Amino acid sequence: MGRGVTLRDVADRAGVSSRTVSNVVNGYAPVAEATRARVQQAVDELGYRPNVLARNLAAGRSGQIAVVVPYLDTPYFSELLQGIIRAARIQGYNVLIDQTDGDAEHEKLFLSRGSERLLFDGVIFSPLGLAQADLAGRDPSLPLVVLGERVSDGGFDHIGIEDVTASREATEHLIGLGRRRIAAIGDQPYRTGEAAQLRTRGFRLAHERAGLPVHEELIVSTPRFNRSDGAAAMAHLLDLAEPPDAVFCYSDLVALGALRTLASRGLRVPEDVAVVGYDDIEDGRYANPSVTTISPDKKLIAETAVERLLNRITSSTPVPGQEIRAPHRLIVRESTVGREAGQAGQAAREVPRQPAEEGRH
Repeated sequence: MGRGVTLRDVADRAGVSSRTVSNVVNGYAPVAEATRARVQQAVDELGYRPNVLARNLAAGRSGQIAVVVPYLDTPYFSELLQGIIRAARIQGYNVLIDQTDGDAEHEKLFLSRGSERLLFDGVIFSPLGLAQADLAGRDPSLPLVVLGERVSDGGFDHIGIEDVTASREATEHLIGLGRRRIAAIGDQPYRTGEAAQLRTRGFRLAHERAGLPVHEELIVSTPRFNRSDGAAAMAHLLDLAEPPDAVFCYSDLVALGALRTLASRGLRVPEDVAVVGYDDIEDGRYANPSVTTISPDKKLIAETAVERLLNRITSSTPVPGQEIRAPHRLIVRESTVGREAGQAGQAAREVPRQPAEEGRH
């Protein structure tokens, strides 16, 4: 059935008004749980599918959302985009994708389109070129969800993970293995490098908690989190009079670059140098050795971002901004504990997904 089923058909089957069915299907108004269950049963039995296009046109919406990221060639963002597209499709929305290359002016322009926008109803935005203060210049009428390390000012939702905690856990893992000259690759000590700075803070905190000194010469900055930067930084570290016995990389791509340099120098991983990455991209799972990593729950981040944005788009009243922290986990693989222990450790640390933690701004 389904294609020819109307709202009126569902209302008749459930014994309610068409408005009640509309409220249940669209989530526009609170409905008693018993009534909601009855309507949902009728929807399922009849195979009713709402006409999303007609609904959006009637509400003056395009039925499309925009997702703005710095780079499409970064696996973290491409994996995240897949989750966003799937989640939006389930809700009947199409996704437009924009790559900014981290250009601040382009990012500002995108946020200032406001009432002139014709192609999308709201934005999921991962800024790179903009600092926290720059977001204040956005069009306040634009439904917005921000990813990464930017704190909500109350007018948008922000979704991220606890970068300091995650980085501390990654470093503590290395300390727990007996490593004492631990390097960090990826610090970005400038205005827009908030995420990297938080990871450096976690790196330092782990040393402080363990009563160990931080070797400042082992903290290496990089312009981006990519393979070439990781390879170059690792080469610099190995050329020091006292090279590191472990390295915490601020992305898996950085870790892959570091692994390449270590292999070219004839060093063994993890025996000579242990390596931890960040992001849990697919390439890291199939590297040789596989990469121990911090794994953000990308699926949950994507689903929550779509849910919060559509809530803003469809709400008839202003929606308060929320700070939402998605869970993460440390996945132990071969790059820190060797092949056999890495396989056992990965299985032991695969835990069920937990709901995102929400805090109202």
